[in-house]
Amino acid sequence: MAGGIGSRFWPMSRTNYPKQFLDILNTGKTLIQATYDRFASFIPAENIFVVTSSEYINIVKKQLPQLPLQNILGEPSRKNTAPCIAYISYKLSQLDPEASLIVAPSDHLILDPIAFNKVCFEALGFVSEHNALVTLGIQPTYPHTGYGYIQFEQYTVSDNVYKVKLFTEKPELDIAKSFLASGDFLWNAGIFVWQVKNIIPAFAKHLPEMFDVFEAEKTHFNTTQENPALQRIYPLCTNISIDFGIMEKADNVYVIPSSFGWSDLGSWNSAWDNFAKDKEENAIKGNVMVFDTQRSIVHTPESKLVVIQGLEDYIVVDTNDVLLICKREKEQEIKDYVAEVKRNKGDKYL
Repeated sequence: MAGGIGSRFWPMSRTNYPKQFLDILNTGKTLIQATYDRFASFIPAENIFVVTSSEYINIVKKQLPQLPLQNILGEPSRKNTAPCIAYISYKLSQLDPEASLIVAPSDHLILDPIAFNKVCFEALGFVSEHNALVTLGIQPTYPHTGYGYIQFEQYTVSDNVYKVKLFTEKPELDIAKSFLASGDFLWNAGIFVWQVKNIIPAFAKHLPEMFDVFEAEKTHFNTTQENPALQRIYPLCTNISIDFGIMEKADNVYVIPSSFGWSDLGSWNSAWDNFAKDKEENAIKGNVMVFDTQRSIVHTPESKLVVIQGLEDYIVVDTNDVLLICKREKEQEIKDYVAEVKRNKGDKYL
């Protein structure tokens, strides 16, 4: 899934070139390239699909030249993850009704690909034998208030597979601490595994209106009529995530507790967490000199010398047309700042 605009990484991430197409961590690969390489290690290229906004198709083509062109799918509008997943599920169902599907965001960080591959194979094995919707849960390392949580039953239904009891959205700190103390909560990574023959009935049961519009057009997928069909389908779809629409309602949801060095890279703080740092714990990319500065992230162009003195726990991001200086503790408000910029300055800086 590669259609988001990554507004919490503004001003680096822009509507016309969002974060999945950027090398946020200065690794030499963009996030979508790293994600593709991770899956290409055990899935052939012809079985990897990117669902993105139609406006990003050319960027995906450029960044993933090894991907077959017909596997780059453009959505006509952004309607969150449920329509995106319905689209690829119906498309694959027409190609192979027995297909298994791993659904993953294109902009997450995974530091241990071998452990990730192992969990994917465990999940694929489980869904091949059960009518199950599997999500990968991350063993929490601290009481993060920016992640969703999954509570699971204390008994396994198969090796390392647990029944999900409850999904909980981003909690307050005290609640997050209690989740960790209980030992039966995991971070929700937003990575799902199932067979298309099982997710489509879940749409029928829990999102019947969305199911109806896709069902009515299903014979057009993988034909020259696919794009016209999408133009009819998407205006009729609710803007809703797969979590709210199906996962929180279905009774056949399971989780595999996982540890593979995961971060959703959802914000500048998560980038700071995963960036190489100097002795004062500053994460710096660019032509930057710092004095009396600690625990800050500074991201600037190489073409400009930036000198910083006296900052503690700050985000500094400089682009050609925008300079952001923000306390790290206020990073969740960056989306609000972007909304204010839009109201006061229009779309020029978005």
